[in-house]
Amino acid sequence: MSGKARIAVVGYGNIGRAAADAVLEAPDMELAGVVRRNPQDRAGIDPEVPVVGDVAQLGRVDVALLCVPTRQVPETAAAYLSKGINTVDSYDIHGELVNLRRQLDEIGRAHDAVAIISAGWDPGTNSMVRAMLEFMAPRGITYTNYGPGMSMGHTVAVKAIPGVRDALSLTIPAGQGAHRRLVYVELEPGADFETVKQRILEDPYFRNDETRVMQVEAVQPLIDMGHGVRIERKGVSGRAHNQMFFYDIRINNPALTAQVMVAAARASLRQKPGAYTLLEVPIIDFLTGDREALLRRLV
Repeated sequence: MSGKARIAVVGYGNIGRAAADAVLEAPDMELAGVVRRNPQDRAGIDPEVPVVGDVAQLGRVDVALLCVPTRQVPETAAAYLSKGINTVDSYDIHGELVNLRRQLDEIGRAHDAVAIISAGWDPGTNSMVRAMLEFMAPRGITYTNYGPGMSMGHTVAVKAIPGVRDALSLTIPAGQGAHRRLVYVELEPGADFETVKQRILEDPYFRNDETRVMQVEAVQPLIDMGHGVRIERKGVSGRAHNQMFFYDIRINNPALTAQVMVAAARASLRQKPGAYTLLEVPIIDFLTGDREALLRRLV
């Protein structure tokens, strides 16, 4: 491919807005446009950026960043891959991502396209960190402690429940990889709180964690998109015990997710057709610049 990669942002919520910004800052990319259900809604979008309802209206698109709710990813990715367009998503249901990879791998191979799935920070870059710590200390235990902060995936899942006008889901670390969920819901008029609460507690996003659901008059005053994670591993290197590793970050959630997706878009153009997780892609493929110059600077 010659020239800059043309990137489409599909969906324009918190991650979509951050993704558009990250593409505009990438020296090797150009923003082909935004694809959304209502292309007439241009709120917050630069007047020069095309907004369409169908990606075909954007001309050549090399990669589509799927900034849609996780549960829409399988269908959306399949549709774009079938058009021969590479896809990147931030699918975050850990227990199902291997099955999604298998499904999209078949479609990608059939249509000469690449899918990079779960390209966020967890799953995503945190998965890479866990893998690195494990080969550094093959025996041992790793704990991933999220938060405190707003979980985008959990929040979107609550918003999809009938009767919910707005929602916020916070992740609170309890230590040793255990977490509590604090869910704040703003209800539609006439909605029954107990019914909504039960639906939340039964949702796969929440049913394995201690979850507290609270009704509030308004959610927006509570919003803070900060988040974080602390990954800890204590293990054994060879026969040497007591190897201790800590990885600790505090982040703006949608901004980091979007930046990882943009790096994965770049990497997708360097892979053979099929579907990949971040663990399967060479780290250098996520970076822009001359390969030897990167090696001289980073190795």
